[in-house]
Amino acid sequence: MTAESSVSSQVDPRRPRWIFYTLLGVFGLLYAYAIWNAIAYMIPLVGLAVGATIWVALILAIILPAVIYAVAIALTRRRGLGTVALVLLAGLGVVAVFWLDVVGYTLSGAR
Repeated sequence: MTAESSVSSQVDPRRPRWIFYTLLGVFGLLYAYAIWNAIAYMIPLVGLAVGATIWVALILAIILPAVIYAVAIALTRRRGLGTVALVLLAGLGVVAVFWLDVVGYTLSGAR
């Protein structure tokens, strides 16, 4: 086995790198928007008297998208592009559901 054949066996011909990084960039922007939205939602609540559980939910709404994005990339590192896109889309769905839960919780006035 030559060095050239061992290098070529490690490269996945079905997944060009630029497409993979473009996909990560597009989904990264969507996850960053979720983080930005959570921060923008939390800023007006700083001066209000809200309970500790609301603050925990708001902080989790900021942290959760970054964690899910990193876990999705780690899980699909050596998979095909379709699998990567589906896992990132599913993670974005989890972030959206959690965000709706946080907004509903804060608007309900729970303390």
